[in-house]
Amino acid sequence: MLVKDILKVTNGKLIIGNENERLENFSKDTRQINEGDTYLGIKGEKFDGNVFWKDALKNGAKAVIVQGVDFQSEDLSAFNEKIIIKVENTMQALYKIAEFKRSQYNIPVIGITGSVGKTSTKDIIANVVAQKYKTLKTQGNNNNNIGLPFTILKLKDEEAMVLEMGMNHFGEISLLSNIAKPTIAVITNIGTSHIGNLGSRENILKAKLEILEGMENPNLVINNDNDMLHNYYEKNPQNINTFGIQNKSDIIAKNIKLNENSSTFTCICNNEELEITVPVGGEHFVLNALCACKIGELLGIENSKIKAGIESFELTNKRMDIKTLENGITIINDSYNASFESMQASLNYLANLSNPRKIAFLGDMLELGEFSKELHEKVGKVVAKNNIDILICAGQNAKYIYNGAVEAGKTENVHHFEDKQDAFEFLKSIIQPNDAIIFKASNGMRFFDLVEKLN
Repeated sequence: MLVKDILKVTNGKLIIGNENERLENFSKDTRQINEGDTYLGIKGEKFDGNVFWKDALKNGAKAVIVQGVDFQSEDLSAFNEKIIIKVENTMQALYKIAEFKRSQYNIPVIGITGSVGKTSTKDIIANVVAQKYKTLKTQGNNNNNIGLPFTILKLKDEEAMVLEMGMNHFGEISLLSNIAKPTIAVITNIGTSHIGNLGSRENILKAKLEILEGMENPNLVINNDNDMLHNYYEKNPQNINTFGIQNKSDIIAKNIKLNENSSTFTCICNNEELEITVPVGGEHFVLNALCACKIGELLGIENSKIKAGIESFELTNKRMDIKTLENGITIINDSYNASFESMQASLNYLANLSNPRKIAFLGDMLELGEFSKELHEKVGKVVAKNNIDILICAGQNAKYIYNGAVEAGKTENVHHFEDKQDAFEFLKSIIQPNDAIIFKASNGMRFFDLVEKLN
């Protein structure tokens, strides 16, 4: 983009510099500035990146975009070969710049949202899309109002984008959709994540459907096995593509074989039968693969490439990251995030492993509000139903997981600790060779730190 383009879309003021200069790479972290980058100062509740504009220029930035800075004449003299743009609000400027960048590309953009499974679905879809198009995808969990615009600003010669969209409240997906302008939207499911903020699953559905607001021609792909999405589809069948296992769908899995570290199934894709092996265990990954099949079909990707994309995809770290240690212990690190639905899926996976003992190391699920006690107790009941050998709960709300398991009849080998370190020390004292241990909690519990110590 040219400086003058940025000035136009942000209504910014050029303090020093040439408006015909081209700006390519954008950063919000002075510690990671590369030569020639454009630094954008982000002001948060506890941190103001605008105060570091000098550091950015000293570290090699070509330009800075800032708000609320009073420039001194000696500063301007020191950086007279640089570019300084002042805007009223850098967050709004970020949105406008990313929206402008997106408008320069006539490419497929797949936007993905849902209560659980967004990142793993993004990973598998992106790998399928990449079989035909050079593809830019959301890295890690950069799925919010900062991460998504900065992802779009990385666009260069890519021919497609796969973008994850997260939210905690109404209006957030709407903002992201209007910036990204998806050509295809995916909703993985409607569960209970953030129900404490939104009040009901009906409201969660409304918030997720905001993904349609930035689309010129609505083209939605949904998990038809999810009760809320299935009911929505029954009432609004237009422009909706479906995938599923239980309910009749456009793409449906048959002949499913669930193995410990993989699954196989067949489906009809592009009017031909396709046999696929998913390189990660668990039925929920079969659903992710079906979604990727549908995206591939919509984009005209041939079956051999769809199959290759699914069978070679790799998960983002901390999501069902499975390692086997020398003593045969299997560690399942699924500690990035947690909701009732993702807890249930992970426990079902653990229960089906062949290890002689299964241990669930579970922690608090956050942002559940008044539903917290009920949903944690439901997790405990899932533990009991799956005959998990040992349950270790860590955290304030995790005591309800303990209570739920006991109420459902699991009275032995059930433990609760307020402090996660105490729980971890207990775990280390009871581990035996060939155990299978799953770590699962909301990101704020930082269970992944414990996994690192165990490794």
